Amino acid sequence: MEPIIEFRNYTFKYRSQVEPTLRDINLTIYPGEKVLIVGPSGSGKSTIAHCINGLVPFSFPGEAQGSLTVGGKEPAKEGVFGMSKTVGTVLQDTDGQFIGLTVAEDIAFALENDCVEQEEMFARVDAVAEIVDVKKLLGNAPTELSGGQKQRVSMAGVMVDDVDILLFDEPLANLDPATGKRAISLIDEIQKKKNTTILIIEHRLEDVLYKDVDRIIVIGEGRVAADCRPEELLCGDVLEKQGIREPLYVTALKHAGCALAPETHPEHVETMELAPYAQQVRNWFEKAPLPPKEKKTEPMLEVLDLDFAYITGRPVLRDIRFKIHKGEMISVVGKNGAGKSTLSNLICGFVNPDNGAILLGGKDIAGLSIKERGEKIGLVMQNPNQMISKPMIYDEVALGLRARGVLEEQIKEKVYDTLKICGLYPFRNWPVSALSFGQKKRVTIASILALDPDILILDEPTAGQDYRHYTEIMEFLKELNEKHHITILMITHDMHLMLEYTDRAVVIADGRLLADDTPAKVLTNEEIARQAYLKKTSLYDLALRCGISDASAFAERFIHYEREVRRKCRDY
Repeated sequence: MEPIIEFRNYTFKYRSQVEPTLRDINLTIYPGEKVLIVGPSGSGKSTIAHCINGLVPFSFPGEAQGSLTVGGKEPAKEGVFGMSKTVGTVLQDTDGQFIGLTVAEDIAFALENDCVEQEEMFARVDAVAEIVDVKKLLGNAPTELSGGQKQRVSMAGVMVDDVDILLFDEPLANLDPATGKRAISLIDEIQKKKNTTILIIEHRLEDVLYKDVDRIIVIGEGRVAADCRPEELLCGDVLEKQGIREPLYVTALKHAGCALAPETHPEHVETMELAPYAQQVRNWFEKAPLPPKEKKTEPMLEVLDLDFAYITGRPVLRDIRFKIHKGEMISVVGKNGAGKSTLSNLICGFVNPDNGAILLGGKDIAGLSIKERGEKIGLVMQNPNQMISKPMIYDEVALGLRARGVLEEQIKEKVYDTLKICGLYPFRNWPVSALSFGQKKRVTIASILALDPDILILDEPTAGQDYRHYTEIMEFLKELNEKHHITILMITHDMHLMLEYTDRAVVIADGRLLADDTPAKVLTNEEIARQAYLKKTSLYDLALRCGISDASAFAERFIHYEREVRRKCRDY
């Protein structure tokens, strides 16, 4: 069989860089394969995607050596338009992909360019909208949608055209866990029905492995560090060496001292052969210490019987009531459109509640302006493009400090310290436009962290981050929380983040408070996970299949163990 994508001794260097981003890549992908590409930020995996779809060298100029063919064509000669007939790309930054004024127009864009008959166009748009569950949104403007809804519309826009290769750049970045599972199932279904070649670039390895992939390609420092079957990769140490997060159940098995073997098929915890490891897992569980009970402090933020609707008669939030104590680090979770971001807007004063109250330090903040609330409460929004207002990174992070009249010498010191923590110091003199979506996200976090807020609200703080940068940001936030007693509230779809770093989870489903409990108990409760579109942690399945009945206790001991390991590494 002839390959559909073939790199031969391929090296690429961007025009603005001294060193190549890709070095001597040899890679062959065959028609109908489903391939997952993983690697840390800056490793070159996105550049590989840009080479395949023609963005390199036309949108991102540079020098290439070696050869690359895609569907028998040379992308460097065909250009972006020429390759769009072969490769359909779903971008991570969905705002950069929308063309139409409505969802229906956006999905139909490629068909309009091809002069498809209107009757056929309507039928194809309806069919693909049904598949990705956006049929009710066809009349909406893309700007009105949540992050997850935008992702699905972007998928529909490339699926409506009959291409040979579908390329997904972090398709799960803005999706709730259940919708993410549906997205992976949908991608799997497309591949099986149409025999389409699928390339997925994604940080969330465990979530992608919900369905089988043929191969996993690991990119490290511009080279192919591994190209093998999933079961082989999970049994080795390549992921750890490259700073890529393993599935939680794999990490738990390794903590228990298990030497994983490919023949036990560790790519799926539900079907993995666990008999060789069960006793070791039970022994580890019995010896692992329980986490200490958290001491309650006075309430910092209280949400009391909150109701809100953008349109009368269509409530977004109803009877929301919870407390955040000083120094806590909690997560707010739930499916896309559940009202999580609306809750943060209410706390910050961007919109006003219909009923109920919000107390800060025991005092009602209804009379405070947005500016006055902003002195105490910092908000990092989900979409970095909605926050950034300066062309240069340094100026963006310094903006709030300058508005407060801080001396320029102090601003420089504070900005540099914050950029170092967020992994952006090497880019301090770069324009924001040169950054990836994930890097822009870190700029917005840095701009708020520089202001030293008492309460920090982060909407999807780690979306699009690789494991190393995710860990750096979260360890920094944890340090802020523990050493400086900054109260942190995180709106997230990342169940790993919720488990590893937060002590409580507030679960919102269909505008109502569904649960307020420890993350381990939430993610080992099948009913709560189902209603809130969460994903039951794989630690739950591992515990039960190894004969441990108290799955939430197993998850809590694993989390405590992981935290202690990280704390020792941080102190060291």
